[in-house]
Amino acid sequence: MDRDSQPERKTQRSQLERRFEAFLWSSRLMVLLAVVPALLGALVLFIIASLDILSVLADTWRHYAVGGPDIHKSVVTDIIVAVDIYLIALVLMIFGLGVYKLFVSRIEPVEGRNPQHPFNVSSLDQLKDKIARVVILAVIIEFFRAVVGISFDTPLDAIYLALSVLALALALYLMALAHKQE
Repeated sequence: MDRDSQPERKTQRSQLERRFEAFLWSSRLMVLLAVVPALLGALVLFIIASLDILSVLADTWRHYAVGGPDIHKSVVTDIIVAVDIYLIALVLMIFGLGVYKLFVSRIEPVEGRNPQHPFNVSSLDQLKDKIARVVILAVIIEFFRAVVGISFDTPLDAIYLALSVLALALALYLMALAHKQE
């Protein structure tokens, strides 16, 4: 009788194991709790940046058509801020789509694209690298926004600015060099 119960236990164990493994596999869908808000956040940021650009256009129109307030000091800064917001939205999109592709399911329209396309990732390291590149661009844009409003009190301030620009140029060169080696 013991021999008859062994196949039954094995079947029970196999069935329990299959159910547990199915549960484990389904648990990957928890990443949707990160994907959906990331994509919604990107949408909100795209809307905000677009409205900021439209506001700059309206201010420019008012200034030149009706003689509104002077826009020369703010227009470049406002556009740089909008570009920065667009880049952060792109980070959220790359993150959301990359995490979805890596953990939930392939995204068919991306599959036929160039492997270097920002939305086409095949590993966490590649996702991290693509996000890091966009974040670095956002930091550079933020640097230029800060530079637009800078005033030089001493010649040393100008040298510091030149060294900062040189450091950024070197960082961009190294990024491009690393990108070519991929």
